[in-house]
Amino acid sequence: MILYILRHGIAEDTAESGDDGARKLTPKGRDKMRDAAEGMREFGLKFEAILTSPLARATETAEMVAAAYANTPPPQVLPALATGVPPAEAVAALRPFAKHKHVMIVGHEPQLSAVASLLLTGSTDAAKMSLKKGGCIALDVPARPDKGGAELLWMLTPRQLRKLRK
Repeated sequence: MILYILRHGIAEDTAESGDDGARKLTPKGRDKMRDAAEGMREFGLKFEAILTSPLARATETAEMVAAAYANTPPPQVLPALATGVPPAEAVAALRPFAKHKHVMIVGHEPQLSAVASLLLTGSTDAAKMSLKKGGCIALDVPARPDKGGAELLWMLTPRQLRKLRK
């Protein structure tokens, strides 16, 4: 399975309600994410599943990616991608999707970098990386993703994704 790991776009500092989960993308964040999603499509990325954290900024990001693909597939909420969930639980929650060839997950730092490290090395802190908001990593993940052994295919910044638009 090729796993695309996408960090949500630029979000509000605080939500009106004060709830961190309700923070939405800023207008600038939406514009940049829309352009990045178009860049992904032009780059030739395909997804059989788009899985997202239940937090507003991640679901909005996933919806923008899905919109660039005519909502095929539509995003699905995966609670294990929420902030505060241990990376091993997030990886375990991906097992039912291992039958797909191309899966995108949308979530938050530091969980996403820890998930990538776990898939690459078997340890959550052996591979040091930090995804920028709107940045994406592509991993070729073996059949047993919780044991490490994934291969890093590429890591693109949000700016690089936007420049892929035609």
